Amino acid sequence: MDMRFRPVAGLAALLAIAALVGCHAQGAPADPGGGSKRDALWRIVGEQCGPDQAQHGSPAPCLVVYPDGGAVLKDKHGATEMLLIPTTKITGIESPALLAPGAPNYFQDAWAAQSFVDHLAGQTIPREDLGLAINSEDGRSQDQLHIHVDCVMPDVKQTLTAHLAEVGDKWAPFAEALEGHRYEAMRVAGADLAANNPFRLLADGDPAAKTDMGVETIVVVGETFPSGPGFVLLADRADPASGDMGSGETLLDHDCQVLKPPA
Repeated sequence: MDMRFRPVAGLAALLAIAALVGCHAQGAPADPGGGSKRDALWRIVGEQCGPDQAQHGSPAPCLVVYPDGGAVLKDKHGATEMLLIPTTKITGIESPALLAPGAPNYFQDAWAAQSFVDHLAGQTIPREDLGLAINSEDGRSQDQLHIHVDCVMPDVKQTLTAHLAEVGDKWAPFAEALEGHRYEAMRVAGADLAANNPFRLLADGDPAAKTDMGVETIVVVGETFPSGPGFVLLADRADPASGDMGSGETLLDHDCQVLKPPA
């Protein structure tokens, strides 16, 4: 583990933090600081984790604060779900700061948070079983950017595997609906996301998305291609009138059924 930061240590600490906060597309988060529930994550990360790391060298109540300002927090929902949250005020996917020159690649930090998911799962999760998701403005319950890190739904994994060879290096419609919604998909190579920022790839590859990033949801799933490790990137545009809230988080499984042996 990178020694530029000092995470909270031990499973007991993880479980204690899990009881403190949470965020879910379909549920209201805990709000220990009072005030608007939509600002609960910001009060925890911006007013506690960031300052605690800067002043005391400890990220509590977060698990870690990375050098570029991304903090990892245990979500209260599910056994293993983590959230990657900036310690600066960024409301969500619509923020121009995410596309600014030199902007941190928060998806890379989210992928690095796999070690914490592994810890709670009690095993090293195969990359094909792990996903990252950020919801649209309409599909989120918090006004502080946060990327969900957890297992993928078993049927999503199965569908991606079946059509993996069809996913190219440019955005194109994916062959099948995923959890009832149609996504655009593209592939990128690499063991991690250091060289590929999904926010930038979507904005640069889809002029409509760049014009209105707030309606977009992005999901990233680890994959292994014949040429080596990489990722499938998925994007969907919210359309509340048709019942699509742009909640890519629904492709993740907070019960991690994909890790359990078949019945």
